[in-house]
Amino acid sequence: MKRRSFITLLGGAAAWPLAAHAQQAGRAYRIAVMTQSSRMTVNYIAFFDELRRLGFVEGQNLAVDPRGFAARPEQFRDLAIALVSSGIDALVCGGDAAIRAGQQATQTIPIIGLTDDMVRSGLVNSLSHPGRNTTGISLFATELDGKRQEILIEMAPAARRIAALADPNTTASLQLKALQDAASARDIKLSIHRISKAEEIIGALDAAKAAGASGINVLASPLLNAQRLAVIERTAMLRLPAIYQWPETAKEGGLAAYGPRWAQVSRQNAEQVAKVLRGTKPADLPVQQPTKFELAINLKTAKALGLEVPPTLLARADEVIE
Repeated sequence: MKRRSFITLLGGAAAWPLAAHAQQAGRAYRIAVMTQSSRMTVNYIAFFDELRRLGFVEGQNLAVDPRGFAARPEQFRDLAIALVSSGIDALVCGGDAAIRAGQQATQTIPIIGLTDDMVRSGLVNSLSHPGRNTTGISLFATELDGKRQEILIEMAPAARRIAALADPNTTASLQLKALQDAASARDIKLSIHRISKAEEIIGALDAAKAAGASGINVLASPLLNAQRLAVIERTAMLRLPAIYQWPETAKEGGLAAYGPRWAQVSRQNAEQVAKVLRGTKPADLPVQQPTKFELAINLKTAKALGLEVPPTLLARADEVIE
């Protein structure tokens, strides 16, 4: 299939400065990860693979505190305090809530975050000069939620109603209003189903189906990503087309996905962690952004849903799973 790259030219995406210090021979480094995802997800497998490539090998010169994996947001505050108190060299955080909890727990230990928009959320001062003890990657994922909505509508052109699963901790009300306005301009009603806990997902999907939704936009969110397999299973049962944030989700059975690949952002995240462990201050490491976005479509899932994907959309896809 035809492949293409979308190069973001947003401010602050300059190349990283070289690390000021070399890795210390014979030293053991300690890090912790605080996230709603399991360690065995594709993103953290890629993350630790990249750290090994960069010379930080678990069991040799790297120790990883496992307590912060698959955590719930309400646990972040106490977890951050416990992890910081254990004497780690860096804290790796996924999502706004985890990063904020880390910042409240320490102003000195480096925090490397991965979230939607670190500047807009007030987590850093700017992309090029993050300041304080925090740097990371800004995905600008919610800005892509509108593009995913357009793709979903293109996949189901007869739809008059669609729905979005939204995490209020990630997506602001103004962004949701913009999505509704964009749908309305296409004579489509968009219903918003706010999800704060994993237990609410199934009920929201059932409610969307009962209300006549012909498709689901699974908005960018650490929570919704961590629960994506449950969403895939339920939407298949309900025969609801759905689009997701990460292209890898299409290989897991999701109908379609648009955004950066986990492998890309995991490499960037690991490179930042390696630089911090080697002595570079987070305030001197610009916040990074993905540089390539891909559209993936699973034709097996489309067939199971009785959906015919428009040829024009297939022609634009970077990956088609048959």
